[in-house]
Amino acid sequence: MRLRTFLHFLISAFSVATLFTSAPGAIAAPTRYTVTSTDGVKLAVQESGNPNGPPIILVHGLLGSRLNWDAQVQSPDLREYRIITYDLRGHGLSDKPSGTAPYHDGNLWGDDLAAVIQGSHARKPVVVGWSLGGVVISNYLAKYGDRAIAGAVYVDGVVELAAGQIVDHPEVYRDMNSPDLKTHLDGERTFVGLCFNHRPDADTFDRLLANAAMASWDMQKEVPTMTVFAAEGLGKARVPLLFIYGGHDALVDTHATLARAAALNPRIVSKVYAVSGHAPFIEEAGRFNRDLAEFVRSASRG
Repeated sequence: MRLRTFLHFLISAFSVATLFTSAPGAIAAPTRYTVTSTDGVKLAVQESGNPNGPPIILVHGLLGSRLNWDAQVQSPDLREYRIITYDLRGHGLSDKPSGTAPYHDGNLWGDDLAAVIQGSHARKPVVVGWSLGGVVISNYLAKYGDRAIAGAVYVDGVVELAAGQIVDHPEVYRDMNSPDLKTHLDGERTFVGLCFNHRPDADTFDRLLANAAMASWDMQKEVPTMTVFAAEGLGKARVPLLFIYGGHDALVDTHATLARAAALNPRIVSKVYAVSGHAPFIEEAGRFNRDLAEFVRSASRG
C-alpha cells in the first residue's frame, strides 16, 4: 500500500512538472549553446525567460559579456519574454581569435548577430545594443536589412566611431592597450568606472571588471578602427527604433549622438535618463526594464 501511494505521488509530481514546463507561459531553465559566424568564430549564446514569449536579443558593449544584462535576465517585468544574450567575439566565453582581421571589418560583427538570430530560431526579435552593441546592430542592418527583426533599441549606443560623438579619453585607451599588465588592468578599471554616473554595488562592479579582464587585447586595439555602416544600416531601417541614453554619459556624447542618429533616421524615438551615465540599464534598471517591455509589446504588435 505504501509503495502504491509513493508511485502515485511520483506520477502526479511528474505530471504537474510536465504541465508546467510545457505551458505557454512557463519559465524554462537557462540554456547555453554556441553558434558559428561566417568566418568560423564560435559565439557563446544563453537563453532564459519564457521560451514561447516574444524574443529579445541583448547585445553588450566593449569589455562586457552576457553578465552585463543580469538586471534584465532577472527582471519580473521581462519574465514573459524570451531573453537571448551572447558574448561578442573577443569577449566572455566566445572565441577570441588573434590578430586584427577578425575585428576590423564591421560586417563580421553584423554577421555574428545574424548567426545568433538564425541559430536561435528567434522569430522577429527586438534587438537591444548597448554602447558598441549599437555598432553591431547598425552593421547588421546594413548587410541584412530589417526584415528579420521587429525593432531595435540603442542603449547609449555608438552610432559612429567619430570625434564629437565619442568622448575623448586618450590616456584611458592608451593604458588599456599597454603591454604592461598592471597599466593595462588599471586602464580597464578606469574604463569600467566611466560607464557609471552612480557606480553599482562592489560585487557587481568587480564582476564587470572581471569581464573586462577577459577581453581580447587584439580586439581592444582594433575596435577604434572598425568599419561602421550607420548610414546604410540605421539610416535605412523602417522598424521601430528606440534610443535610451544617460544624461551623464562619460563615454558617448548623448546630445551629439542623438542628433546624428536623428539626422540619419528622423523616425527614431529617444529617451534620456537624467541621472544615469553610460549604463542606464544597470543604473536605472527598473525604469529601463519597463520601457523595454513596453517597446517590445508595441513592436511585436506591429
